[in-house]
Amino acid sequence: MASFNHSFYFDPSYGHKLESLLEIAPPAEPEGFEEFWQARYQKALQVSPEAELSGDLWSHPDFAVKDIFYQSTEGFRIGGWLLVPKSGSIRRGLVVGHGYGGRDGPDFDLKISDAAILFPCCRGLSRSGHRGVSNNPAYHVLHDIDKPRSYIMGGCVEDIWVSVTVLLQLFPAIEGHIGFQGTSFGGGVGAMAVAWDSRIQRAALNVPTFGNQPLRLGLPTTGSGAAVSLHQRRHGNVMETLQYYDAALSARHISVPVHVAAALFDPVVAPPGQFAIYNALAGPKELFVAEAGHFDYPGRAEQDKRLNDELQRFFEPL
Repeated sequence: MASFNHSFYFDPSYGHKLESLLEIAPPAEPEGFEEFWQARYQKALQVSPEAELSGDLWSHPDFAVKDIFYQSTEGFRIGGWLLVPKSGSIRRGLVVGHGYGGRDGPDFDLKISDAAILFPCCRGLSRSGHRGVSNNPAYHVLHDIDKPRSYIMGGCVEDIWVSVTVLLQLFPAIEGHIGFQGTSFGGGVGAMAVAWDSRIQRAALNVPTFGNQPLRLGLPTTGSGAAVSLHQRRHGNVMETLQYYDAALSARHISVPVHVAAALFDPVVAPPGQFAIYNALAGPKELFVAEAGHFDYPGRAEQDKRLNDELQRFFEPL
């Protein structure tokens, strides 16, 4: 395990090594957990997204890049980008989530042949800004946290499900060949989405957050978890809501192949929460052990390249 010079007031490895991280289990599942999510999923399936595509403002040799907007649950308008191959038939699709900083454009790192790739922005963030919802992660993560059925994370999960619907409506031939990839915020939300959506056949979660919420609340970070911990100290028990929004608990219900990149050192998303998600996965799984996440260090470029190569291989059977 590498050690890093840093100026954080806490240890971003939290005293763990790989062996102890692989022993972290999810918390107890609350009563009605599965019913809670199944009801939300069925609601999301009723949405008619009415996707609108326009423009091709990005220049890329392999993809046409389209602006896309569509309706999600509760009247939220979701914006993003759609990559469409310039040649060949489209036989598979990929939904790509984003970190809590949102995104200002699509990524071109994953070169999955014959794939339409959708980059949605979850409600309140980046292209999906909404009046009354802050795009600051420290406030966004608290939006309606006192209301278990209205908490914004549930809506963000629904945005992923609706994004799958959009891909299927635009490209019906990809049914049975849809994947998901998400990093950090997108990885945590993605775990909650993949668990209940049988339309997704394969998923990659990179340094995913929202794992083992009781443990997460007790660990110092510089990320959204710090805002939730502060809210807990000031206002009381948030676990009435967060017990349902635990990516490690949802991971127990995922049966499709999942690739997880989890870090040994991460000041933003505590590694114990990341590994809790990986450890809880019920189906086929692969682990990429990253030296660090959300942190620049001399070997990061090489690590990112190795991870990207693994993801290319992982999604090839999609």
